[in-house]
Amino acid sequence: MCDEWYVNKSHMKYLYLVLFVCVLSCKTENKPKKIELEPAKTKTENSVNLERYPEALKKVFETHGGIGHWKSKKTLVFKLREELHTIDLQSRKDRVDGPGYVMGFDGNKVWLQNQDDAYKGDPVFYHNLMSYFFNMPFVLGDRGISYAETDDLVYQGVNYPGIAIRFNAGVGTSYKDEYFMFYDPKTYEMAWLGYTVSYRSGERSEKISWIGYSDWNEIDGLRVPKSLTWYSSEGRTLKEPRNTVVFEEVAFSEEAKQTAFFEKPEGGVFVEGKVQE
Repeated sequence: MCDEWYVNKSHMKYLYLVLFVCVLSCKTENKPKKIELEPAKTKTENSVNLERYPEALKKVFETHGGIGHWKSKKTLVFKLREELHTIDLQSRKDRVDGPGYVMGFDGNKVWLQNQDDAYKGDPVFYHNLMSYFFNMPFVLGDRGISYAETDDLVYQGVNYPGIAIRFNAGVGTSYKDEYFMFYDPKTYEMAWLGYTVSYRSGERSEKISWIGYSDWNEIDGLRVPKSLTWYSSEGRTLKEPRNTVVFEEVAFSEEAKQTAFFEKPEGGVFVEGKVQE
């Protein structure tokens, strides 16, 4: 009798053990498994729709570091002679600190703080002029621009293909200005810029000014001008160099300046463009 009870008791222990293992197994199998997901790929603010650009212009952008890379930058700073230029590349606000004067654009109006009448020029025309030339060819990718073919520019026996640029009505302060960008046919490096000025007259001009782009710097992955040279000309016939400006202490940043940096300081005044006499 005792032996029979002992056998039955052993069987019961075995059954309990089997049940315990089954329950544990079920819990393990029913436990949710942690799934590792890849980070979602989001479209960044710096992505650029390249389809709206001519093929040649896309290649020029790429040669100079890529327009998407340029658009990732928030702030640009450079020295030009005695002036320090600071530009917000996203909003296009700017500020120029010069000897005895400060001028800038707050996003709506141009202002000037001028001690003892130190600045003699036209702030509305000048405040972003040099930064615009410096940021070539990338600013030619702004919205509101139309592109067309133009005749090659010939200089010292070399043919430079080009693209004509016009602005849609109401774009910018001087939407009737025209630009002609020419590039090296082998490297797609920007070589020349022709431009007209309609600012003071408000009418399209036939007079083209010419800038040579041949001196470059590699800064933060971008190919930007180290210097620019203006040339005398007769129409599209380029002659001798007449003036060179040098950009120093150039720096890009992915950090934006505070809004107050571009606002009119105490003692400054808002200004209107000067009318040509």
